[in-house]
Amino acid sequence: MKTVLSWETGEGKSYLVPALEIPGFIVLLNGFDRLVLNDKEKDGKKVYSTNLSTIWEHLHRQNWTFDQDSFKVNQFGHPYEGATMYGLARSSGLNFWQSLVYSNVGSFLWEMAGETSRPSINDQITTGNAGSLLGEALFRMAGLVLEDAGPNPALGHQLAAAAISPPTAFNRLAFGERFKEVYPNHQPATLWRCMAGGSANVHSHNLSPVVQPSSRDGNAIAEFAMAYGLPGKPGYSYNRPLDYFDFQISTRARTHNLVESLTIRGLLKGTDYHVGEDYRGIWGLYGSYDYISPYLFRVSSTALSLGTTGQYWAAPGIAVQGTVMGGVGFGATGLETDVAEERGYHFGATPQGLLALGVLLGDKTILDVSSRGYYVSALGPDKLKGSEFVFRGAAALTVRIYGHHAVGLHYSESIRDTNYANIPSRYRSEGTLSLVYTFLSDINLGAVEWRDAYQR
Repeated sequence: MKTVLSWETGEGKSYLVPALEIPGFIVLLNGFDRLVLNDKEKDGKKVYSTNLSTIWEHLHRQNWTFDQDSFKVNQFGHPYEGATMYGLARSSGLNFWQSLVYSNVGSFLWEMAGETSRPSINDQITTGNAGSLLGEALFRMAGLVLEDAGPNPALGHQLAAAAISPPTAFNRLAFGERFKEVYPNHQPATLWRCMAGGSANVHSHNLSPVVQPSSRDGNAIAEFAMAYGLPGKPGYSYNRPLDYFDFQISTRARTHNLVESLTIRGLLKGTDYHVGEDYRGIWGLYGSYDYISPYLFRVSSTALSLGTTGQYWAAPGIAVQGTVMGGVGFGATGLETDVAEERGYHFGATPQGLLALGVLLGDKTILDVSSRGYYVSALGPDKLKGSEFVFRGAAALTVRIYGHHAVGLHYSESIRDTNYANIPSRYRSEGTLSLVYTFLSDINLGAVEWRDAYQR
């Protein structure tokens, strides 16, 4: 009898399959980089021309450093690499924590055998840990797409799920029926939004010369956001990591900075609670991965925070949803420019906080406001003494026109205040205004109802 994965009992899961797949993925990625980036050199060596000698040198010396590869490679590319390795383990039947270990071990293998340059501390942290948060969110969303299609998903649903989580699709295809069972999401309360439109910079102060001209131009934008496991749904529990998460990604039509932001926060360990008849919430330990890259600067953080998420029925038909978090992580900031004193990336322990609030006015209007703050200390390769503060605030008004269709007006404010010993202190700021069309998954705008009819 063939072994078939059961998510409920764990029967059919495999520790061996991802233990073979992840090294194979690293070999393929290294081979691809050799072909496509063959001329890339660092410290007089071709970066991807690894061999037994370079691998032994890394293993033997363990000469770790902070590298200064491009910000989008370090803080976005490496987490996606980690998400791929995580997904190979997760879709083999392993749980979140087991897959997290596989992703971190895979990150270590890449640092030892994927490149000839010195192994990178910042890459090890972001690849395995930020990658696991990203990987779990993608794994859950791909599962929702397959669940929505029933026991025999149509080809369109399978292709959509594959685009969201390629490693999940690979294992479903490569191992026949063994890993075909869809992960049970337990029907979470969700709201997802797809947005497309245009944006313009409305003010800027002290922008870097390399981005100042393009910042004045209008830009086409696309965004996707999903809230998964919103509190208050009767019968839904928070026993597994990321049974609640919030995922957002936005892109801009410019080649040097295609991904403007990618943020994930999810409940790792916690429980639900209630206050009276009108409030339902969750609280506990959250994990987060933020990558924010406007015209002004780059900031990224992988963090653990204490926090709470909840919904309050403030009046008939009016719901208030929000999240408050505070914690510390490993952060990085910098600029995409060739000017050394401007470009230098700064890494360090990063105390940070988040406040996000949404007011749902009936089934017609959503008013969202959010603020994020990061205090980034300096541990980088240049051993700078100093620190910096980064703030990102946003406000959005979404009005449902008919059905699932809506229009929205968004404003974001970005601030970077640097204070380093050998770099002139600078205060930079920019504001961006966007007009978007929005497709909403829920005509009730994500409001969760748990009350009996007589209580409303």
